[in-house]
Amino acid sequence: MSTGPHTGQAAADVLTFGETMLAAQLPGPLAVGAEARTTIAGAESNVAIGLARLGHRAVWAGLVGDDEPGRLILRTLRGEGVDTSHAGVRPEAPTGGMLRERRVADLVRVHYWRRHSAASLLAPPDLAPALRAGARVLHLTGITCALGTGPLEAVRDAAAHAHAHGWTVVLDVNHRHRLWTGEEAGRALLPLLEHVTVLIASDDELPVVTGAFAERPRGEEAAVDALLAAGVREVVVKRGGEGAAFRDGDGSRHTVPALRVPVRDTVGAGDAFCAGYLSGLLDGLPPERRLDRANTLGAFAVASDGDWEGLPRRDELGLLTAAPGTTIR
Repeated sequence: MSTGPHTGQAAADVLTFGETMLAAQLPGPLAVGAEARTTIAGAESNVAIGLARLGHRAVWAGLVGDDEPGRLILRTLRGEGVDTSHAGVRPEAPTGGMLRERRVADLVRVHYWRRHSAASLLAPPDLAPALRAGARVLHLTGITCALGTGPLEAVRDAAAHAHAHGWTVVLDVNHRHRLWTGEEAGRALLPLLEHVTVLIASDDELPVVTGAFAERPRGEEAAVDALLAAGVREVVVKRGGEGAAFRDGDGSRHTVPALRVPVRDTVGAGDAFCAGYLSGLLDGLPPERRLDRANTLGAFAVASDGDWEGLPRRDELGLLTAAPGTTIR
């Protein structure tokens, strides 16, 4: 892909949508009265913030309730430079919520309140204005597909529209066991693959996205082969502390190791990785350098508290190369 940071063109760099929630983050168990810090959280908005901090024009077109959590979400996204002009407010349903407890050491437990939320009401007409406005990249996640029949239909329509109009369609599998089973996810995501340009999945999510194939592939290599044969042009596999890998339909392969950083909070690392990869794609970087940027943003996420708060701006991308204990004066 071409150019680089947004320079005033009409179309967005990236359009994304999905559920963003009020998030209560606790340093210990709620049951003993740990004090909460309130913020916002959502896979797609985390990606949008990561991209906006790097200078790209990111549009978030989700739904929130006509309530204080909804207002906090829109204000926070606007404050981070994310375009919310196509976001919607639904007075008939509340904004969703989540509670994140640091249970012990770096083990985190997450609870959701998403049923009947405003985001679950999403339907294709809600996205029509954002799709008409255009974008270079459509970013989708499996989470939105799990929210109900309306959101799933909206994802499918958006993917078909983007593919037909020559956009790059990126699907992050992002499987959530508390939302649906692997089998349900596989059946829902399979029809999307014909529209997907780039598929991003952790190594343990590959069986989810290939599970509905007539012949289920076994192992990472076979799973990637099957996805490429299904029409996906690029497959990016996140391997956590082992780094990431890239393959495309032309036979190109790349593997990049992870950056070694102190781990403070792993939640949001996958979204940060996606933002880094999309940024590299928008900047026209070759695959290895896209993976490098993806790993860099993932490292910023795990070395910081919060889902998105520690993500870097463009002039901070090199900070992790500094020696431990460095003070920048």
